[in-house]
Amino acid sequence: MSTQLYLIRHGIAAQRGTYANDDDRPLTEVGRRKTAAIATRLHQLSLTFDQLLTSPLMRAQQTAAILHQAALGPIPEVCDALQPGGNIGDWLPRLALGQGAGKVAIALVGHEPDLSQWAQQLVGGCDRSAEDAWILKKGGIIGLQVPVGEAIGHSQLFWLCPPRLLL
Repeated sequence: MSTQLYLIRHGIAAQRGTYANDDDRPLTEVGRRKTAAIATRLHQLSLTFDQLLTSPLMRAQQTAAILHQAALGPIPEVCDALQPGGNIGDWLPRLALGQGAGKVAIALVGHEPDLSQWAQQLVGGCDRSAEDAWILKKGGIIGLQVPVGEAIGHSQLFWLCPPRLLL
């Protein structure tokens, strides 16, 4: 058995420096509209998540809420490991718990460069150099097939989708 893991970058947010605390930067109106359009398209593709985890930052929580409102998954749960600079090692125990509970499709809403680095670790077993780094655009999605047990270096990429392909 394996889990489909969807790494989703938050939508377009307010410019850096416009809020005293970067954690409080919300999605812009364009960000909300585009994220809602992406969520609608994912719903049309019959994509659903058994678990929806989000970074504690406002822009990620707002993105996760839009995904939930589009009937893509349950009420989002905040996961501190998904905040910027989070460590995949801190999150892997949650993956194991989800797999043990029969969660076959898990969505993580977070930030760059963390999400693409995590994906590369899960697929290749190590971080890539800057020249080889995957880039996940705002609102983009990486889909991985993650085996039960040793996930690092044993997962398979099945989807790397920029937002423009869903709009």
